[in-house]
Amino acid sequence: MSFPRRVVVTGLGLVTPLGTGVNHVWSGLLAGRSGITSLKGVKHQGTGRGYEDIPSQVAALVPRGNKEGEFDVDKWVKKGDVRNMAPFMHYALSAAQQAITDSGWLPTTELEKQRTGVCFGSGIGCLDEMESTAISFAENGMRRISPYFVPKILINLAAGHISMRYGLQGPNHAASTACTTGAHSIGDAMRFIQFGDADVMVAGGSEASVSPLAMAGFAKARALCTKFNDDPEASSRPFDRDRDGFVIGEGAGCMVLEEYEHAKARGARIYAELRGYGLSSDAHHITAPPDDGRGAARSMQRALEIGGLTVEEIDYINAHATSTGLGDLSETRAIKTVFGDCSHKVAVSSTKGAIGHLLGAAGAVEAIFTVLAIVNDALPPTLNLHNPYPREDFSLDYVPLVARDMKGTNGGKGVFAALTNSFGFGGTNASLLFAKV
Repeated sequence: MSFPRRVVVTGLGLVTPLGTGVNHVWSGLLAGRSGITSLKGVKHQGTGRGYEDIPSQVAALVPRGNKEGEFDVDKWVKKGDVRNMAPFMHYALSAAQQAITDSGWLPTTELEKQRTGVCFGSGIGCLDEMESTAISFAENGMRRISPYFVPKILINLAAGHISMRYGLQGPNHAASTACTTGAHSIGDAMRFIQFGDADVMVAGGSEASVSPLAMAGFAKARALCTKFNDDPEASSRPFDRDRDGFVIGEGAGCMVLEEYEHAKARGARIYAELRGYGLSSDAHHITAPPDDGRGAARSMQRALEIGGLTVEEIDYINAHATSTGLGDLSETRAIKTVFGDCSHKVAVSSTKGAIGHLLGAAGAVEAIFTVLAIVNDALPPTLNLHNPYPREDFSLDYVPLVARDMKGTNGGKGVFAALTNSFGFGGTNASLLFAKV
């Protein structure tokens, strides 16, 4: 066995504010639909509290129901288990089941199960479970505490439930790195395969943290959008002059990653190759990136170095851009630093204009969007981008408002290679590099 081994994507699964299911979500994204809604009059399912005292009155919620594209928890989780798991685990199980079914890899022998692992994380997990339990404990003492309280709040239990459902005995790992979680989970899973710890990994991120407490915390940090409470679909505005903060969202994304020869031997459909994984730290501030984006630049440079590709070969960047003034500008400057003279040739878009910011799930969901851009030779748009400002800084090709068909371009290659970025509180950065095989 030679190292490092090649890693490819063979399965995808999505739960997002645009709906549940890869095809449903992708078609909605390309059509320019928004998954952002108003919270006025809404009561949080877990606590029963409303959002009327929160300055931001918009969020990107997963549509629930039993119609096509809606999330029906009973379809994905056994009825007796629903109350014993947190919602972020429900989303994780759904995305994982979709991806595993899509991949066609259902290990049956002990060796196959031992060579298949899980790397699935969350940024916050179940904050409202901690809130409601703390209140109950203060009022009623220990007698009202659920024996499932601790298992419901542990970040690694999403990965644990996935591994138990399918009997996967390889690495059982969970990243929790704020808004970089999903990207770190996929990148770490890549390395488990590259260096022989597994042949197949189920990897991704999940989040279900839209609650009054979470939103109050982000609001106190002045991170949330407040100017578009009466126009939710216009509220998430990456790179736009009128942006004033991010829109909190929820969901999950899952990929099945596989060693290339293993995938070929079983005749698996291969979506793309995961070529590079870069990590860095800003070492600058707990929430704000440096003005010049130097940490983000190092992350992208490392992904390109590991992947063995040049900036001339990159056709698309799915930006982290959350619709905050400093964050969007810092990432734009980082792209210009890395790509130099090629920075105006590469297309850049932020899909957060459509789905908001999914926190710990964002990196996984956006990695799937990046893979789908390569597979379909189509670039998802940056919604609500009417006025990049100031123009001398925001001068890249941001694919504004409308999706772009890339079939037949680039000498017939279409979208050959693409990067996706994720950055989190604490200055943690990750970049993933995907390419056609």
